[in-house]
Amino acid sequence: MHLEQLRYFLSVARHRNFTEAAREFYMTQPAITHQISALERELGAKLFLRTTRNVSLTRAGELFLEDAKRMLRALSGKTHQVHTGVCIAKGDRAEHFVDSCKVTFFPLGEEEIELYTTTPEPYDKAGAYAIQGRAALWLDRIEGDYYTIMGLPVSRTVQLLAHFL
Repeated sequence: MHLEQLRYFLSVARHRNFTEAAREFYMTQPAITHQISALERELGAKLFLRTTRNVSLTRAGELFLEDAKRMLRALSGKTHQVHTGVCIAKGDRAEHFVDSCKVTFFPLGEEEIELYTTTPEPYDKAGAYAIQGRAALWLDRIEGDYYTIMGLPVSRTVQLLAHFL
């Protein structure tokens, strides 16, 4: 799944119209239709019901949106752990580590969750949020490396590379 496909999905879901969604990305309607069809094939489910007059979310499309909302509600006002693994290998030799970080969010209102799920941010993230994006506004505190939350603990990776080489 590509991030662009998720953006296209969100746009079609928001506009309920393939042509309007295509205009948002300065592309043709057949091109965005092709991208959505590829996403549906990859997921193994139809996300939209299409008629000549109407576009609506299928049950699978609704679930796709609802899953991100569910994850955000579960994180709201709570502390959770983020784990990021790094492995460097060459030939028979491999070195690796897992870095962990605790993240605490302020409580999130339902309106904030609804608004966030209309953006592309939550749909390609393991926890349904991008700490470097809008979710930074929800951050109460972190214990650990900020870059672990983003997906690559930079300083530990550099240390591992120095040791590996």
